[in-house]
Amino acid sequence: MYLTPFQTIGMILAVAAGTQLTRWLPFWLFPEKRRPPAVVTYLGRVLPAAAMGLLVVYCLRGVDLRGTSHGAPELLAILAVALLHRWKGNTLLSIAGGTALYMLLVQAVF
Repeated sequence: MYLTPFQTIGMILAVAAGTQLTRWLPFWLFPEKRRPPAVVTYLGRVLPAAAMGLLVVYCLRGVDLRGTSHGAPELLAILAVALLHRWKGNTLLSIAGGTALYMLLVQAVF
C-alpha cells in the first residue's frame, strides 16, 4: 500500500498525538494535590498481579503434559524464576535466568 506524503505525515501526527494523550491524561485526571478515587487505587494495586497471572497462563497454554517431557522444562523454568526472584529480588535476573534455563532444557536436555 502506497501512502502519499500528506497521509504519512497525518498518520505520524495521529500516532504522536495518541501517545502524548495517553502519557498526559493520568496527570490531568488525577493531579498531585487530589487523591484518586478508591476504584483507581484498587485497580492500581490488583492489576499488576492479574496481568502477570494472565501472562503465565498464556505462556503455559500450549504445554502438553502427556508429551515426552511432561511439561518438565516449563515447570523447572517457573521454579527457577520464583527462586531467583525470592533470592535476589531482581526482576531482570529472574526473567533472564528462567528463560536461559528453559532454552537450555529444551535445546539440550528434552
